[in-house]
Amino acid sequence: MENLVKTEFKVPTREQVSSNNQEIFDGLNKALGFVPNLYATIAYSDHGLKRYLDFQNAKTSLSNKEKEAVNLIVSQINGCIYCQSAHIVLGKMNGFDDEQLLNIRKGKSENARLDALVKLAADITKNKGNANARNIEDFFAQGYTKETLVDLILQISDKTAMNYLHNLTKVPVDFPIAESL
Repeated sequence: MENLVKTEFKVPTREQVSSNNQEIFDGLNKALGFVPNLYATIAYSDHGLKRYLDFQNAKTSLSNKEKEAVNLIVSQINGCIYCQSAHIVLGKMNGFDDEQLLNIRKGKSENARLDALVKLAADITKNKGNANARNIEDFFAQGYTKETLVDLILQISDKTAMNYLHNLTKVPVDFPIAESL
């Protein structure tokens, strides 16, 4: 059996990242009051943090509330405690209460439109881009469009990348820890 090298990922400080990333850290500190550990970890790449933030902040047909619902269910399915924790906080900032957030993590919503979105996002994530025809039909029946479907897939890819980064690096979670389901 091959010996595996254990590489520990420490969260880089401002002084340990490129000058481009230092400017981004300054902007994040100004906007958020801190640099989230997972964002700082992206700064191991000289260009990754800017690229990721540009992608994350691009215009979309999804509302912020819909994006948070997608982020939360995808993070739940991918087993990312960092992103589950972060998106519970962000979900509350976007108008969800504790019960609604718990339901989303369980793959459902009392709101029919949001329920269709969450169920399809869960299905796509679990099945690596494939989905049950019924979930797709329900999504469109709730008034979503082909544009929204494309934006949903892009949102899933955004969150999956972050889930994978944390699942691999295991950097400390700097949000209140999400309870296990």
